[in-house]
This record gives sequence, structure tokens and C-alpha cells, in this order.
Amino acid sequence: MADAKVIPFDDDRSRGSAAQRPQRRRSAGNRRPGAESVPVREVRPLPTGAVPQDDVPVTSDEQPPEPSRDGGGGLERRIAGGLAFLRRRLTGDYEVDDFGYDEELTDQVLMSLLRPLYDTYFRVEVKGVENIPSEGGALIVANHSGTLPMDGLMMQVAVHDNHPAGRHLRLLAADLVFMLPVVNELARKLGHTLACAEDASRLLEQGELVGVMPEGFKGLGKPFADRYKLQRFGRGGFVSTALRAGTPIVPCSIVGAEEIYPMIGNAKTVARLLGFPYFPITPTFPWLGPLGAIPLPTKWTIQFGEPIPTDGYPPEAAEDPMLMFNLTDQVREQIQHTLYKLLVQRRSVFF
Repeated sequence: MADAKVIPFDDDRSRGSAAQRPQRRRSAGNRRPGAESVPVREVRPLPTGAVPQDDVPVTSDEQPPEPSRDGGGGLERRIAGGLAFLRRRLTGDYEVDDFGYDEELTDQVLMSLLRPLYDTYFRVEVKGVENIPSEGGALIVANHSGTLPMDGLMMQVAVHDNHPAGRHLRLLAADLVFMLPVVNELARKLGHTLACAEDASRLLEQGELVGVMPEGFKGLGKPFADRYKLQRFGRGGFVSTALRAGTPIVPCSIVGAEEIYPMIGNAKTVARLLGFPYFPITPTFPWLGPLGAIPLPTKWTIQFGEPIPTDGYPPEAAEDPMLMFNLTDQVREQIQHTLYKLLVQRRSVFF
């Protein structure tokens, strides 16, 4: 998204006239017969050391940019690009990787659908994006919350839109995501893949950014009373994966997602009937029907912490349970500490 460039027209005219003006003016006595009479302006002496404005040369760096000649060419290019995109989709002339990730569809459609939520609704503020490597693999580990997994989607937009290299975040998702119709296909197109060590290792070895939320459903479906209290981080499988690949671990703390669906109850019987890990009861759902599914417009902050390197460990370190426990605890404590710090700095949930 390029900002419109304001062309200083008044300055252009003054520079152009100065460049075309002769270096010396003709005196009144040297006028040719019949020339049009021009009022003579009084010439005052300049201060010592001052340079007459008319005699200042115009360098190439000071030349104003030429105005666009195509007028509405920008709109025409967008229309042509959109038609070309549709043609490629209809003819199947596009590429997906082995995991089903469609980069073109993600950039041109799916990210555009998520940005209104990101920019306008949740007004996400991003900090520490410089801690994400510009190239090569890295594992981003974040807290998980909010009843519905919108925090992962907002983290994807945050990385892509704020990182100088415009990198894409490939999220590891639970089995349930790939069992739901429509959601399954969209998740694959967005670059999500099954949360297993094999898929994560392949992505890291290919130099991708991989995102994981080790709390899983324990964090996503925890009661509102336990908000911002990290749940158990599993068995440290993400640490083992990072050690094998030798990639850094970047802790990520997300504030604001806990309040979008305040979960005040859990209908466990309904959840078992539907095959869900939980069935949330919030102040608006299911009482307001479909309207209850609208998240509250909370103000979000996403902060990426300093990376924890893993390339200094020997290959057998991935099999050391004590090392995995220590690194897992270090990542968890760093995320929890940052959450508390952001909560202290937060003035309001909504503003």
C-alpha cells in the first residue's frame, strides 16, 4: 500500500521560473524600440555574503518529480491485476506447496479479509518485530486464548504486515481445525499445518517461520477468571523440534484476546455431543444467537521477545529431557513476564 506523493506545485513554479530566468536583467536604457514597457523594480543591496536567489543553480537533486502521465493508470493496473488473478484461479494456473499453502491467495484475498479486524476492530499494536529473523527458520511460541483461535490469525497478519521482509507465518494447528468443513480448506490455504513434529521440522528446515501455541485447547478454552495465566506447555515438543533444526525460539505475548469472548461457563454435555473440547457460554452466547458470536472490540498488543538461540547445542541435546524442560520453562516464564508487564501498562481493555 503506497502513500500518495504530494507534488509541491507552487515550489515547482518558482524553481522553473528561476531556472528559465536570464542571469542578468536588461537595464531600462537598453530596451529595444517598441518593446513593451515593464515596471522597473527597485533593487536593494544584499547583505554581505548573501547569494542572489536568481543566481542559485538548480541541481539535479532539486528537480521536482514529473507528474504522472497515465492519470488513472493505478486503477487500471489494479483492475488488470484482479482480472489476471481471476483467470489464474479459473484455469488452475497457480501453485501450492506440499502442505496446501497458497501464497497468492493468502496475499491478495485472505490477508485483505483479515486486515479490517486487525487494523480497525482490534487495533493491534505490534512491538519487537525486529526480534524475528529476516531470513531462515525460526519458531515463534505464543500464548493462546480467546475461546476461538483468532489470536493466531492476528499474529499472522502482524508478522506479514510489520516485518521488514514481509515474512509469512506458518501456524501449527490442532486436529479439530482440519476436521471442520470449509475451515479445513481455508486453514491449508493460509499456510496452517498439523501440529506434529514432522511437519514442523520440514518447515523449519525449509527456512520458514513456524508459529506454535503450546497451551492448545487448555489455553483457548480456559475460564475468564484464569485469563492471562498460562497453562501447561505440554511436554516441550516444540523445544525438541527447534533443537533438531538449530533454529531460534521467539517468545510472543498477546494481550487483548482473552476478553473477546469472556468464557463464564462450559456446557460439557453439549461439547461431548458435538465432539468439541468445550462449548463456551459467554455473556452474549448462546443468548443472542448468531449475534453472540461477534467478538468484543478489545484493544490488542502483540509483543515479540528476544530470540532464544538453539544452534549452540549438540545434536543429542534434543533427546535430553532435562534440557527440554529447562528451555520450555524459560520460554514460558518469558511470555508470562511480558504478559504481566503489558497488562500493567494497559489503561483500558477497549481503548
